[in-house]
Amino acid sequence: MENTATFKMVLCGDGGTKPAFQAYQGNSQTTFVKRHLTGEFEKKYIATLGVEVHPLTFHTNFGTICFNVWDTAGQEKFGGLRDGYYIQGQCGIIMFDVTSRITYKNVPNWHRDLERVCENIPIVLCGNKVDVKERKVKTGNVTFHRKKNLQYFEISAKSNYNFEKPFLWLARKLVGNQALEFVAAPALAPPEVQIDQALIAKYEEELKAAAAAPLPDEVCR
Repeated sequence: MENTATFKMVLCGDGGTKPAFQAYQGNSQTTFVKRHLTGEFEKKYIATLGVEVHPLTFHTNFGTICFNVWDTAGQEKFGGLRDGYYIQGQCGIIMFDVTSRITYKNVPNWHRDLERVCENIPIVLCGNKVDVKERKVKTGNVTFHRKKNLQYFEISAKSNYNFEKPFLWLARKLVGNQALEFVAAPALAPPEVQIDQALIAKYEEELKAAAAAPLPDEVCR
């Protein structure tokens, strides 16, 4: 039986959603992590911290990797998270909602807390709900990851768009090999919404253009 490499992943960001988008009731991070059916079936609850731990397993060409994803299940609405949530975190995902500017505005706070407890871990920034046409945080305005040398992905939890990309990027960093690939797709819940492929193509082009543009602070005055 092969050994499984296991890593603690901290999932953070503003929970909750705006009433204007009733299709997205509930916590954005929780919606994201519940797409992985095996992890949802095997999750454990840590009552002392108010945390659900979802073991998300991925099969790679270098063996099996399991991310134990710590999800606050909305506890962050009652104030900041306790250090016990972050301690021994080996990688992280900070998530914001592209339909809510305040969730992006608060990304630096989540990053600061994560870095304070878990120094020098690989971190991915994810902009969720890109299937919603009325997005408020435009692709070109997402610059925090470039300032802090983070990886950024635009995702749609409810359509499964780009679900595996944050995990693949983190797995390569943790294993230390860019040749790592997932050899089997994870069992995901069926998409709850259909994503507009033309819209996604537009966002992907905007991402490329934004990556090549100077940061706002670097523009000559």
